[in-house]
Amino acid sequence: MVAVAILAAGKGTRMKSSLPKVLHALGGRSLIEQVLYNCRLLPGSRRLAVVGYQSDRVKAALSSFPDLEFVEQTEQLGTGHAVQQLLPHLDGFTGDLLILNGDVPLLRPETLQQLLETHSAHQNAATILTARLPDPQGYGRVFCDDRHLVQKIIEHRDCTPEQRENCRINAGVYCFRWPELAKVLPQLQANNDQQEYYLTDVFEQLEPVMAIDVEDSEEILGINDRVQLASAYQILQQRVKEAAMLSGVTLIDPASITIDDTVELEADVIIEPQTHLRGHTVIGSGSRIGPGSLIQNSRIGKNVTVMYSAVNNSTVADETSIGPYAHLRDRATVGSACRIGNFVELKNTQMGDRTNVAHLSYLGDATLGTKVNIGAGTITANYDGVNKHPTSIGDRSKTGANSVLVAPITIGADVNIAAGSAITENVPDDCLAIGRARQVLKPGWRLKSDEPNTSSS
Repeated sequence: MVAVAILAAGKGTRMKSSLPKVLHALGGRSLIEQVLYNCRLLPGSRRLAVVGYQSDRVKAALSSFPDLEFVEQTEQLGTGHAVQQLLPHLDGFTGDLLILNGDVPLLRPETLQQLLETHSAHQNAATILTARLPDPQGYGRVFCDDRHLVQKIIEHRDCTPEQRENCRINAGVYCFRWPELAKVLPQLQANNDQQEYYLTDVFEQLEPVMAIDVEDSEEILGINDRVQLASAYQILQQRVKEAAMLSGVTLIDPASITIDDTVELEADVIIEPQTHLRGHTVIGSGSRIGPGSLIQNSRIGKNVTVMYSAVNNSTVADETSIGPYAHLRDRATVGSACRIGNFVELKNTQMGDRTNVAHLSYLGDATLGTKVNIGAGTITANYDGVNKHPTSIGDRSKTGANSVLVAPITIGADVNIAAGSAITENVPDDCLAIGRARQVLKPGWRLKSDEPNTSSS
């Protein structure tokens, strides 16, 4: 049995933000959500988050993890103090404890698996994840023998010039045999300049302690400020885009494209330049997205094209064409083989198969059947100043250019609405609806203001 403790109590002062550091976003998830996601391959175990600064806000943000246990650290007095708060929560626990940091989001699941396997295979009291850095300036050094058994850990400021030549550093990720750690945790002292309880002090009382080097040192990057957050994002983007291309996705100009690692792309998808895919988005095979498009929390079917358009919280079925310059939002649902054309906005609208809205239209809170054709400039007037109202349009109906449908209203099947009409009453099936004023001509009429202005200035 393994328990995973994530240290997430700090404020993150260098982020210069009212938001707790661990809630800053990285690739579709918060930092701490990324850490939890990285634990997905670990065997069935307990998950605990040590929270402190704005703990209620952190708990609320993690409400989608029902099995996550929260441990309060009311004072932030160092890593050792944070782990001490686990003692009553893990009373009687006899397994291993994996300690992670809520601001170290790039650890691969395979790395954590390897750490646990090494810890178990060697029956270590503790196993430390380490890394070899070409420039370890500022990091504590880990000194090992030829069997990777840890002899000592020395902070950078306390190292001699010779010791600073050692490039193996402490990544701050540990696996402990919990019963042995629990015995020595109460003995920690804050005898240092920071007056904090350092978890690394326990290694003097545990044996054996082994180090395992991470293959890719980028995995241990911690986030302390927005510069490091941006660097982590670039690393994550490189991973996501490489994985997508190796799985059969074409990225045209990958440097101009961003893809959250929560996005799912099927084989033979083509992503054009300047396209951004966000949140829980799924794109079906054969679809071509972009250039210049934004897709957020949406499901796009197979063989769909989306050009210079934005799709938010919406669903688009197979063989449909979107754009250029279209906007789908707020649970818009588009059927198969539809066309959503230039400068069209759909808001909370459901469209049946083979329905077209070719250009310059707004459809809000509307339901359209199959084979409906919406003429240029058609608007559903769905808002009366207080409430939103629905519009329903039946199968095979057509609206002429510059039609206004004043909701709430129901248009039947096989209806034709004359161009320029304002329709305010329900229309039954199979008829022509005309709702416009008769044209009037007044020869020789002009505005008085059009007469020459002879007044002096």
